[in-house]
Parts: sequence; C-alpha cells; structure tokens
Amino acid sequence: MTTKRKTRDNTEEQAAFFAALADPTRLRLFKLLCKQRTPDALCVNALAALLGVTQSAVSQHLRVLKGVGLVKGERRGRNIHYFVNQKALKQYQSLLSTVLKV
Repeated sequence: MTTKRKTRDNTEEQAAFFAALADPTRLRLFKLLCKQRTPDALCVNALAALLGVTQSAVSQHLRVLKGVGLVKGERRGRNIHYFVNQKALKQYQSLLSTVLKV
C-alpha cells in the first residue's frame, strides 16, 4: 500500500487487505507479529513452533502478508526475522475506519 497513490475507488486494495487476513492461521500469525517489536522479530522456525504449523505454511502465509505490505522481513545471519510494517498498519487502520463508515 502506498501513501502517494490516491484513487477514487480503492476497492481492490480493500479486498486484498481483507483477503490477506481472511485465513484463520494467517490472522493468528499477524496477531502474533503485532505483539512483537522490531528487535524481537521472529523467524519462520519460531513462528511455526508458536503457531503449531509447518515452516512451509508459515512461509506461504508470510508471503501473502508481505504482498499487501503488512509484514516486513529483515535478514539476521542465516535467518529472516519478520515484523509488522507499522506504517502500512496505520494506513490500513485508516482504511478500515473508512470502510466501516459506509
């Protein structure tokens, strides 16, 4: 999600956001990441253990969340640690309040 891009009808963007959080495991993953701070970001192995799902499943869910900009990754040694993109989260919070006003 970009702040510069302004469109009259951002329905597709809204749909992508809601679709990204529509899966129960993905929503649990996102909520877990929301509780973390950037220095405490978690790698796929840790996320998989906490959620009780495979590393492959976590990776696929992270790909979707990254695709809509909600999650970012940072390489630390051999692992990538994931955290919530706070800037995008604020934009989506604004988007959500706009949708709820309708």
